[in-house]
Amino acid sequence: MRVGISLPIRELRDDLGAVKAFAQMADDLGYTHLRVPDQVLRPRSGHLHEPLMVLAYVAAVTERIELVPSVVVSPARQTVLLAKQLASLDVMSGGRVRLGVGVGGSAAEYDALGADFHTRGARCEEQIDLMRRLWTESDVVYEGRWDRVAGGGIDPLPARPIPIWIGAAGEPVARIRRRIGRQADGWFVLCAPEQFEPIEADIADAAVAAGRDPAAIGTEAGVALVGARQAEWRDRVAGWHAKGLSHLCLRTLGGGLDADGHMAVARRALEEMPPLN
Repeated sequence: MRVGISLPIRELRDDLGAVKAFAQMADDLGYTHLRVPDQVLRPRSGHLHEPLMVLAYVAAVTERIELVPSVVVSPARQTVLLAKQLASLDVMSGGRVRLGVGVGGSAAEYDALGADFHTRGARCEEQIDLMRRLWTESDVVYEGRWDRVAGGGIDPLPARPIPIWIGAAGEPVARIRRRIGRQADGWFVLCAPEQFEPIEADIADAAVAAGRDPAAIGTEAGVALVGARQAEWRDRVAGWHAKGLSHLCLRTLGGGLDADGHMAVARRALEEMPPLN
């Protein structure tokens, strides 16, 4: 199981020195990936930088760690521009991008970005298909419901086709499970452990129906290292590992830590990690 960590950007805020130090620490310690959340418009609360900008900064100061915006609310964004931004980030990072996409839940954000909140699921599916073509073909002709490419492509192409993972919160509706099975390279497991098996089974059925191997679809859950469930984090890691997940993301956010505290917790977690072999 590959173990990554979430960049605690909401608490590091504008301290770019701390962002750099945390990312480099994670890279040096051997965390496999670094996740950064997305939300463009936060009208009530929250301090959150745009994830692709943050990861461009991180790419320049790290060497190995995978860069994972998760999840980008793609239907609120322009598809071709998003594909270009991600391709550029992948090239500049030496092929280290893994994209997480989701449809979000803020109608206000969609309105502010000039996008349709009510068609976001279907548009996300179309976007995944188009982005994959844009990342692998130099000349694309595409006529979709929302996007039209009349010939041409992005340049440079990414270092390799960027993996696309889909977020699935709680009890995902059947359409989301089918979307993951048909289109995703993996999914973010945003459910309780007891909900995992039936969701995974539905996704596997959708993958088989689409002619895909369910075993090729990755899975990633998150585990908080601080906060109300701090005392049980090792048991939760072991429990997710026992379910056969391919990835895990640890989180230091939510304990009111300063920058040094976040890094100390991240270091200690690897030292105290239960056996994963």
